[in-house]
Amino acid sequence: MIFKLLVWIGVFIGALIGGYIATLFGVGAFSLNSIIISVMGGVIGIWAGYEIHQLLS
Repeated sequence: MIFKLLVWIGVFIGALIGGYIATLFGVGAFSLNSIIISVMGGVIGIWAGYEIHQLLS
């Protein structure tokens, strides 16, 4: 249960940060580049959630 929670938190925070980074470079919030960077942030968030779960267990 905690594993799923950590992964979803990682996806949310990673996608949010990825979208924000894209807008810092002047890319529109709903452009293809912003969506791609948000997906990359989400994938990194999944990895981070998995790693945090491994550390806690």
